[in-house]
Formats: sequence, structure tokens, C-alpha cells
Amino acid sequence: MQSPAARCQLPAANCPLLNLCTKLNLNKYELMKRRTLLKSASVIAASTLFSSKAGANRLIDINTSSANIDLNSIPRFGDGRDWFFESRYGMFAHWGLYSIPGWHEQHQWRARLPRAEYVKLADQWNPKKFNPEEWLDLMETSGMKYITLTTKHHDGFCLWDTKQTAFNTMNTPYKKDIVGILSDACHKRKIPLCLYYSIVDWNQPNYPNSGRHHELPPQPHDSPDWDKYMEFLKEQVRELCTNYGEIHGVWWDMNVPVYKDPSVNAMIRKLQPKAVINNRGFDDGDFGTPERDYDSGAAEAKGFDKLVEACQSVGMESWGYKKDEDYYTDRHLISSIDRYLARDANYLLNVGPTGEGVIPTTAADILKRIGKWKASVDESFQKVQTDSEFVNAPGVLVTKRESTLYIHMNKLPVGNGLKLKPINVLPSKATLLNTGKPIDCVVNLCPSDHASQQPYLRLRNLPANEMANTVLVAKLEFDRPLEQIILAKNPETNIELTK
Repeated sequence: MQSPAARCQLPAANCPLLNLCTKLNLNKYELMKRRTLLKSASVIAASTLFSSKAGANRLIDINTSSANIDLNSIPRFGDGRDWFFESRYGMFAHWGLYSIPGWHEQHQWRARLPRAEYVKLADQWNPKKFNPEEWLDLMETSGMKYITLTTKHHDGFCLWDTKQTAFNTMNTPYKKDIVGILSDACHKRKIPLCLYYSIVDWNQPNYPNSGRHHELPPQPHDSPDWDKYMEFLKEQVRELCTNYGEIHGVWWDMNVPVYKDPSVNAMIRKLQPKAVINNRGFDDGDFGTPERDYDSGAAEAKGFDKLVEACQSVGMESWGYKKDEDYYTDRHLISSIDRYLARDANYLLNVGPTGEGVIPTTAADILKRIGKWKASVDESFQKVQTDSEFVNAPGVLVTKRESTLYIHMNKLPVGNGLKLKPINVLPSKATLLNTGKPIDCVVNLCPSDHASQQPYLRLRNLPANEMANTVLVAKLEFDRPLEQIILAKNPETNIELTK
């Protein structure tokens, strides 16, 4: 994936993270400790990147009358890229030669494997079990709406019939164009296809590998020439944007030199007007890309001032296939997905297919279980506003629509009850979306609120233990506008109004 400095969503000239990297000489890969750097960077950059009040009253789906559109909403593009607002949850697939040994997508670099040895994996590339329909079936069953494929990762191996390098799938025992096969299947099923492309390249001789983070040391037979490499890159991107029908996105990664060239994205927009472009390429692009759990600023922000697509993998160690992978718990992934979808953001969840082209059973089962959760709570993300400052309840996110509140218990509840201060009106109906069952709720005075003598709405007897491996979402329907469910004073402090 991407270098920490490149994750910053500010222009390079104004980026405190980039300035920090420069001051500390963090261009050496041995100093690039992702988690440590991003934890520090979030303190510096979070206040600039994310607004603590950005989530208040933001419309997630603004396909409504203009009278209902909040001015603080993330604006739509007003063109073909608006599909991105409708398809919030997608599948990421990291697949390439590194899937054969099954250790890590950066196997060549992390294992210090000489290029001459790594390229021999191409002689073994023959994924006869690859069936794009099976991938797309899993994707749709899991509630995902689009797919992003690694067309070329850092190793430089290309999954399409490129004319710019012989290091591609056509010159292997497989002899088939992976991008072409997948794009045909996506077009047939009207599934948006986005294409990942790594800027760093460990195989192309003109790329200036110089031992920076996520780069090889200088290679003896290379001819580093950035201008020539950019010509190579542009021609490859032109191939991807002209040979495979409609493309819905380009997902750049690893712009190690932090090089700026807006003409590259301009070319993409001309050739593929529906393509959304991320912020890891040669300009700021259309959306930010917080990765895994590295960016605490993005994870804890109330909302976002620009479009965001978070990305995470089901595997804890690798984005590519790893034979003995450790997998995240369902709750960790579901909580992460909920945390972004409930704040007006997209989410890209990754799997690493095997060298044979099959998504591992464990990974597929995780996606299916998450899909069941998402199906049960999906209405809490559709045509709603985000408003996580509506209630004062730690670990809770809020979305709302008309006279309905959705309470997302995003962080693991510490008990089986939840007090929703300052709400002090009983809902006419309360439902746990996960199960469809009614929620026991009451408005009364708790001993901890004796000083104010103010009763508040409480959700009681929640299945917090029984459903500890998921995120509970409560649907609260009121018989009045939401601005009227917080009364200045409720004199009936000790009378339970249980539903």
C-alpha cells in the first residue's frame, strides 16, 4: 500500500506531515514505521484535515429536494462520478505474482529477494481456477457494490495485455488478460470497476529505485530516468482507460517522490469521465484514503470535509494472499465499516486471492458474515443525515431521517443499557435492526443524574453479551420532529414510561 507521507490529504506545500517527514529525514525505509509515524502525524494534521463538527446535519444521500439539502454536505460532482455516492461499500482485491508464495504483496521488498529471483514467479503464473463470476457473486452476496483490482502492484507485474513491458500476464503459462476478463464480467453485470495502479515500480528500469521507503536499492542494470518512466506510466494508464470499456475509478498508490502532474488525472477524466480518482497520485484527486487503523485522526473525527474512502483488509498482516494469515475479528471490521459509512464515507474491504485465483474460504466467510450484518442495518445508511453530536453517549454514532434516529453502538458497549442524553422523550417505536426485535426503553431519572433531576431516554436489556461480535444499531421512531425530542425540563422524573 501507500507511504505514510502520501496519505496526507493536504497539498504538499501546506502539509505538516510532509514537513515533519522532511525534517526528520524519514525518507529511509528503515525509519518508516507506519503506525508510529501516522499516530504522530494525526496529532499534527487532524485538526486541519477533519472538522469536529463536519458530521453535524450532513446529508449522506442528497438525491432529495433542494429544500432538504444541508449546505454543509460534501458536494456531489454533478457528473458521472456521482455513482460513488450511491455505491458506498466495495471490494478490494490484491492479486499478483506475490500470491504464489503467499506471504505478502510486498514480498520482493520485505523479504529482500533479488529481482532476478522474484521475476521467476512469472513462470508459475497460471491461475486456472480464476472465475470472475465467483468473485462478483461473493461481492454482491456480501453487500458490496463495486470492485477495485490491483492491475500493477509495486513489483511491476501487470495483469493486463500491456504493450509497455513484457512483465505481464500474457507472457506466462496463463496467457490471458486478467483485467479484460474481469472488466467483461463487470460490464455484463453493471458492476463498477476501479483499477489500482502502483506508481513505484521494482521492475521497470527507468523507475528511480534509490532505497527510499517502499523502493528497492539502486539496481545495477537500471537506467533511472523519471521523465522516461512517466512516459511509460502515462501510456500504461492510457491503455487501461481505452482498452477495457467503461472504468469507474483509478486508485493510485505509492507516489514516493511526491511528484505533481495534474495532466495525468486530466487525461483519465477525459478518457473515463465516470472515474473517481484517489489522492495518492499526482494531484489531490477526488477523495481521501485513510488506511487500516493507522490514521487516528480519520478514525475519530466527527465527520469529514471532503469525500473519503477508507480501506482495510480482512487479513492482519498482508493485503495479498498469506498462507497462514491472521484475520481480524468480525466486530473489528464491522465497527470500522460502520464508523465510516455512518459518517458519510465510502469503505473498501480487501481480500487476497490465492495464486490459483480463488478467494480463501476464511476470507469469503468473513465477507458473508459482514454482508448479513450490513443487510440487517442498511437502512441506517440510506438517505440519512449524519449527526453524531445529537446525543452525548461515548462510542455512539447517529444517523437520522425525518423523525427517525439510528443509534450505532460503534464501540463495544460496556453494559447492556445505553443512556441517550439529552433525549428525554420516549420513541413511539424502538427496534434493534440486527434482529428486528423491539427494544425495551424508558424515560426516567437515573441516580447518576440526581444533580440535574433530569430524566433521559434509556435503552435497556440490550443483547450486548449475546451479540458482542457485531455492531448493534437501534432504530428509534418518534411521533414528533426530532428537534422536539429534547425538552427543556421533564417534571416526571421518576415515572417510568416503558414501551
